[in-house]
Amino acid sequence: MPIAHVVLLSRIAAAVAALALPFGAARAAEEPLTVAWRDKPPYHYMEAGKEKGFLLERARKAFNVANVPARFVREPVKRIWANFDNAVRNYCSIGWYRLPERERMAQFSVPFYVDPPQLVLAGPRTAKAVRAHESFASLLGDPAMSIAMIDGASYGAQVDAMVEAGRTHVLRRTVGPISLLTMVMAGRASFTLIDRHDWDWARTHEPTVRGAVPVQFPDMPPGQTRYIVCSKDVPQSVMARINHGIDVVTLEDRSDRPGSR
Repeated sequence: MPIAHVVLLSRIAAAVAALALPFGAARAAEEPLTVAWRDKPPYHYMEAGKEKGFLLERARKAFNVANVPARFVREPVKRIWANFDNAVRNYCSIGWYRLPERERMAQFSVPFYVDPPQLVLAGPRTAKAVRAHESFASLLGDPAMSIAMIDGASYGAQVDAMVEAGRTHVLRRTVGPISLLTMVMAGRASFTLIDRHDWDWARTHEPTVRGAVPVQFPDMPPGQTRYIVCSKDVPQSVMARINHGIDVVTLEDRSDRPGSR
């Protein structure tokens, strides 16, 4: 059995021992947490009036295992972080990278999910110029290029730092990944960044972005870890239960993978 698997089992066992209280009674006395999620298919999104997404379902399962009452709501990125900055009480959000500026506003769970690496996505008009670069660092050093990015969102500390240090013109918009892809396809930006889950979803669900060109660079940083984030007033006992729920869901996910048994 892999060491990481053993460590996770030990952590779950310790959490169960520490949380050996009447969960039902505790739940009845608790005010539900508001758990915000932003539109990011296929992680979490609306389709035909229904909430969908593999990470949203994972979060629901984790809160259910933790026996923590929760009310899930869709909110835009900037509102979510404004709520944390304004110390809104009993408030959580799912699927965020851990950054120093965010740690000042909120508390983070144990690791919730690890992304696949980002891809550079170019349009038909810019693919040749993007591919002319041998590395991501070289691409970001090209002042003739422009990158479309979501305003208020992080692409991971390493990617954020590379973009900040580069010479590429940065176009930040308060929109989702699909709208950024539309900008690239229309030639209003040279390229954007997208993770593999986003791209797999977009190319099968969004006809307007078909024909976009994915480009992989050898120096692209690895996928980032996502967390559940909660306001600082959420008690440590509740955070411990949320962490336990995440650990259980993570263990089940690993056990379901081919070759894990």
